Amino acid sequence: MPEHLDLNLLRVFDALLQERSVTGASEQLHLSIPATSRALGRLRRAMSDPILVRAGRGMAPTPFALRTAPRVRSLLDEASALITADRAISIAELQRTFTIRINDGVAATLATTAVEATAAAAPGVTLRFVTEGTESTEALRDGSVDLDIGVGDVATPDLRTAPLYRERMVGIVRADSPLGRRRRPTLRQLCQHPHVSASRRGRDRGPLDEALAAAGLERRVAAVVPTLAVAMFLVSTSHYVGLAPQRLAEQYGQALGLRWFPIPAELPDLDVRLCWHARLDADPAQLWLRDTVRAALD
Repeated sequence: MPEHLDLNLLRVFDALLQERSVTGASEQLHLSIPATSRALGRLRRAMSDPILVRAGRGMAPTPFALRTAPRVRSLLDEASALITADRAISIAELQRTFTIRINDGVAATLATTAVEATAAAAPGVTLRFVTEGTESTEALRDGSVDLDIGVGDVATPDLRTAPLYRERMVGIVRADSPLGRRRRPTLRQLCQHPHVSASRRGRDRGPLDEALAAAGLERRVAAVVPTLAVAMFLVSTSHYVGLAPQRLAEQYGQALGLRWFPIPAELPDLDVRLCWHARLDADPAQLWLRDTVRAALD
């Protein structure tokens, strides 16, 4: 970038992309509207791009601005970490948004306690939860995601992981279902009822199907839905059988009129872990965030 594109201008760029408004950015940065408008003009000249353009009554970022925003956010985070290195920070005065990528099953059991713990200690902090997509590691590298919470191995040397908890999948049915009156349904009994599968990729097969095949059995998947929440609602209003993480079933099963039961097969446990980029290892705010997420499970 040109030498005259200094850190203060990058802060203005970041605020403009967050607020999509010169007025909103000026309020966030405690600048006057004319000063923020002049800074936008400098950004446009330095980057050779309009950055924000009129769209109806508001303003919309250009494709270039959208592509650049995560990298600018990452640079600002690194600058903040450099300044605060080896210094204590005041969590109570922290003004920051953390982006956490998480699937709906984990979010449903973790988000509430994490948000409450964060608000109690740092009322100026916002937790922004985004759904899983491609699980690309680039989002962690470019700073558009601060923390990833999910399952699966990460084999790149620039990413760090830490175990969060171990989860197992259980069966769920409506409480008045014939299966709901059985304490431990057999695999054969499970196959006598239609199933709903939760998969954002649209898959209708998984580890349970492998266990059934090994026993010479097969289930009929009558519906495939994109999230666990939808699957639980569908099971609660039908005679379908579903699978859900045990924590999720325990927390919301009774309220939804569901009963959960162990699956009589050796299904693999799910190791839920935290994942972040190595550059955030020592950042005091990021350390606090990871500790807060862990504590939310206690």
